Amino acid sequence: MGPGIIVALTWLGAGDLIDSAIAGGSYGYSLMWAMVIALFVRFIFVSIVAKYQLCNQHGESIMSGLKRLHPWMPIFVGIVAIFFGHFYCSYMVKGIGEVSVKLSGIGMPWLWSIFWVSVAAIFIFRGTFKRLEMIFYIFLIMLSTSLIAVAIWSGPDPIAATKGAFLFSIPEQSGSFGALLVITSLIGAVGGSIANLLYPYFIQQKGWKGPKFRRVQLYDLAFGTFILIAINLSVWTIGAEVLNPRDINIESLDDLAKLLTLTLGNLGGPIFYLGVFAALYSSIIGLAVGFGYLIKDTIRVIKEEKIMQAEKIDTRNSHIYHGVVAWCLFSPLIWTLPDMPGVIFLAIIANAAAVVVLPILCGSLWYLTSNTTFIGVKYKNKWWENFILLGLFILSIWGSYQAIIAIGTALYS
Repeated sequence: MGPGIIVALTWLGAGDLIDSAIAGGSYGYSLMWAMVIALFVRFIFVSIVAKYQLCNQHGESIMSGLKRLHPWMPIFVGIVAIFFGHFYCSYMVKGIGEVSVKLSGIGMPWLWSIFWVSVAAIFIFRGTFKRLEMIFYIFLIMLSTSLIAVAIWSGPDPIAATKGAFLFSIPEQSGSFGALLVITSLIGAVGGSIANLLYPYFIQQKGWKGPKFRRVQLYDLAFGTFILIAINLSVWTIGAEVLNPRDINIESLDDLAKLLTLTLGNLGGPIFYLGVFAALYSSIIGLAVGFGYLIKDTIRVIKEEKIMQAEKIDTRNSHIYHGVVAWCLFSPLIWTLPDMPGVIFLAIIANAAAVVVLPILCGSLWYLTSNTTFIGVKYKNKWWENFILLGLFILSIWGSYQAIIAIGTALYS
């Protein structure tokens, strides 16, 4: 185990927390089915990506496979990765400053944001995977003892949660965000992210290469998915049990923490903020490192005329890796300036926008893993895998269409 923990906590950022809190606070447990679908989408989607990385007959990376599919695909993925490397970190870098002020009671948010991204840069510029694993074990402990504890403290309703997970209802708008925008943002934050392509690079840096690691990789990914389920549903429960009964709409994480302090006592807010800090900071670090790996390999694949086998990425003297890490860490600081959009608005829009590119990624990976020319006869998709991916592809097209409408409505209003 290892890569699954890193990628799970990388995925678990402000997007998951905010979307889950808003969905629970505005709609109770009624939209929990969207989280179930999103987590299912993510597990299947990433499992297929990892299968190609480990089991393709050419021994190549996922990016090399996309180039084999079409020479422009690595260029497209690289551009998308640069774009979302900035915008995913935008609300997380902004949020880490705000959370630090709440925890410490001193300073300005933008100063704390600069401090924490500078500390992250010191730790991850060398890109040592073992150091990354140790940092993420600490984050996992912090999350387990904060967000899950607060959810249990809030008193969950298991019957209502079960109904919400299996009754596919779309209620009328409640609060500042419509149900469709919340649903598409959930799919973007949890199921359809470009960050799903980071997992193959984490398992590659771990040293897992070849079909013999497929079984342990599945266990690893399942464990990471279980972590996501526990933490996402914990935050959803907090929203459903604390916000929804009081008919209170939150505009910021500060609103939620203040209410937790009022309802659960003086420790409620700080404990919640500790978990938010761990979720945000782990995502900032994981995204910067992961996109550094991905774009480093993307440029290698684009430059090389002959497609080469996958290999560990040497980050110690790589100007490309260092440049991408710096871009992901420091360019989002612009959003900490006065009068910039808030954390929640940035998170909702960025994660809904991620759904727009999902059909291209889903369709490409489906073709790669179902065609024996790319993955070989032994590991090509079974009929039921193709059936599931067909469903995911249709879902991605629907989600992309709804995301475009929802983003346009949100920006216009």
